[in-house]
Amino acid sequence: MKTNLRFLSVSASVLALATLTACVAPAPVYQTNRYPYQAPPQPYAAVPAPYVEYGRVANIEVMRSQTSGTGTSGGGAVAGGVVGGVLGNQIGRGNGRTAATVLGVVGGALLGNGIEANNNGPRAYESYRVSVQTENGGYRAFDVSSPGDLRIGDRVRIDNGQISRY
Repeated sequence: MKTNLRFLSVSASVLALATLTACVAPAPVYQTNRYPYQAPPQPYAAVPAPYVEYGRVANIEVMRSQTSGTGTSGGGAVAGGVVGGVLGNQIGRGNGRTAATVLGVVGGALLGNGIEANNNGPRAYESYRVSVQTENGGYRAFDVSSPGDLRIGDRVRIDNGQISRY
């Protein structure tokens, strides 16, 4: 009997150790290659001068986009039901407590599902496309989150891809 108990104890210890060992993450592997790639320095490399253009705002368009919602997964309903059940169980005694717990679970599940649906619902975004006619006759378009104080006809400066009032 003592041998069986000892064998069972050792087997359980080995099984627990094997289970815990399986949970250990492997050591990270660090790459020695150069990322991002950097070219070797040139002794007399020419530094490009900043490119500046001037022009006038020809058009400002509102660009609307919308993402589709992901819907509900049921996690909100489960979490709401658990919280509602716990809170409902704090009220009353006997059959009243049971009724409050059931109402808490149902109400919490409905509320949790509604909150999750609102958080995962579709979203609408607005951005602006500012079209600029440059002094040399070309057109350039810039997508910005807000046009700020720019209006059609304003004179602008384009400095390395950034537009500003001039």
